[in-house]
This record gives sequence, C-alpha cells and structure tokens, in this order.
Amino acid sequence: MQYKQLIPISIVYFLMVINTIILSYNLPLTTMYYISKPAILGILIFVFAKLSYDLDAKTRLFTVLALVCSLTGDILLMYSSTSELYFIGGLIAFLLAHIMYIIVFLKQRDKHTSVQPITLILLLYGAGIFYMLKAGLNTLMIPIIVYMLVILSMAVTAFMRKGKVSKTSFTMVFLGAILFLISDSILALNKFYEPMYSSGITVILTYGIAQYLIVLGLLKQNA
Repeated sequence: MQYKQLIPISIVYFLMVINTIILSYNLPLTTMYYISKPAILGILIFVFAKLSYDLDAKTRLFTVLALVCSLTGDILLMYSSTSELYFIGGLIAFLLAHIMYIIVFLKQRDKHTSVQPITLILLLYGAGIFYMLKAGLNTLMIPIIVYMLVILSMAVTAFMRKGKVSKTSFTMVFLGAILFLISDSILALNKFYEPMYSSGITVILTYGIAQYLIVLGLLKQNA
C-alpha cells in the first residue's frame, strides 16, 4: 500500500467515525453501531500494519498493541451501561493503550527537549478536571487518579519527541495526544460530573481524530 492510497482510506475512516456518531443517537442501539464503532480502530490497525514496514520492530509492535488495547476498550465501553465491570475493563484496556504509546514515544524522545512548562500546564489541567470529578468517583477514585496520571504522561512523552522526529510527525502525534486527553476528559465529566450536551459527538469525534493523527504521525516520523 502506498501513501497516496491514504486519501480514500482516510475518507472511509472518517465516514465510519461520522456513521458511528449518527448511530449512537439511534436508541436503542442497533447491531450496526456495534459493528461501526470497533471498525474505526480496525481500519487504523490495518493501515498501520500495511504502511509501517520501514519502522523499527519495537515501534511497530507497541503501536499495534496500543491500537489493539484501544479496540478492546472501545468494545468493552459499548456495554458499560449494562455493568460497571465493563467500564472498569475498558478503563484498564485504555490504560494499557496509553502505556504502549508511552513506550513508543519514549523511544523517540529528544533528551534535550525541556518538558517542565508543558508538564506544569497538563498537571494544572488534570487537577482542574479532577476537582470537578472527585465528588462522583466514589470507589473508582484511585483507578481514575492512576488513569489520569498515565494519560497525562502519554501527552508529555508525545511532546518529548520534539526535535527528534520530523516536524510533521511531532505536530500530528502531539495534537493527537492532546485530543485523546480531551476526549477522555469529556467522557469522564459526562459520567462522573454531569451529563454534557452532545457529549457523544465530541467524545467520538475527538477520539477518532486523535487516534488517526497519532498513527499517521508515527508513520511520518522519518518524513
């Protein structure tokens, strides 16, 4: 597969994202929704597997693992309304996905890049989100704190790639990491703080764009 083939595949990908958003508002959820949502990550796994042949084995392995864990999390969260165990399982799956991404980003880090300013900004952001969430977390407080620290670390390590990879790769991956953080924040606020208008649209859209940017950014790290 050549990079020029990304155009039609990207169109199919975002059509699948839009389709999933539309289907999420058709209650009760239909079988098509349960096919459409996992297909988003399925497309990305296919694209990355086909186009990552020039990347090193470790980057390929842990990126695929991150995507597979994300796919697992997507599937589990689709059933979270039926049992809290599905939500916890999804949380663990995405926690592992972020750890896989951290491993990939650390391998590409520039040791001379200063991370103090971005770390401080992200910690303040995380503290603000946690302040709004804490009253509704109950028994999930510790797991959510751990998850927040890991996803904040994922965003910081994405920033650490600056200067080590191409500018395009850095921008895409870092923006993807920030959008992933925003998507998870909206999801958490909607569940533990108060229902947010059109949260389904923003969560799926930011998540879909985030994963797309991270994958394409990693593919372009040497461009």
